Amino acid sequence: MRAKRCVRTWLGLLLGMTVTVLGALTPSALARANGPAPPTPAGPPASDTTVTPLARLWPVGLRPSVLRGWDPPTTPYARGHRGVDLAAPPGAPVRSVAAGRVSFAGRVAGRGVVAVELAGTGTPPLRTTFTPVRATVRQGDEVAAGEVLGTLEPGDAHCGTSCLHWGLRRDRTYLNPLSLLPPWLLHRGPSRLLPLTGARRQPSGSPTHLR
Repeated sequence: MRAKRCVRTWLGLLLGMTVTVLGALTPSALARANGPAPPTPAGPPASDTTVTPLARLWPVGLRPSVLRGWDPPTTPYARGHRGVDLAAPPGAPVRSVAAGRVSFAGRVAGRGVVAVELAGTGTPPLRTTFTPVRATVRQGDEVAAGEVLGTLEPGDAHCGTSCLHWGLRRDRTYLNPLSLLPPWLLHRGPSRLLPLTGARRQPSGSPTHLR
């Protein structure tokens, strides 16, 4: 009987010590004791929406009118305007706004499309798109800022008049292409004629005497 009581006493002491030790362990210590946690599935990386104003010129004309601005949709499938429409006549040259590589040059749904991945804009790179354009470049061509990509095609119903649709994307995220333009180019005022220096102005209505 004495031996059985001793065994029960030692078992009780051992159980009490075990509970005390487990209660003192922190959650991190318990995690280490149980081994590494299973890896958490990684979701898709968030798209970078940073845009550096690296454009050196407008894609068409010197300072074209913006017929319709950028109106991002509230959801990926909602209505909106994923780019800007620039007024330009048919046959106008369409240029790359910055250096890059032509990632697409062809026709989509009957419209000519040229896409350029801009150099030095990260991974995935910024990609500008131009439509409707009759391309004079091919996929894989390296282009410089100001290099002609093609000519504006006539008869596009997107604007109701002749225009270039200019888009900008990083991966699947649409961005405002006007953000590529630096302030001095985006807000440049109209050209003004300056007076000729050193020219003598005749008073209004005074005759000019011949000698």
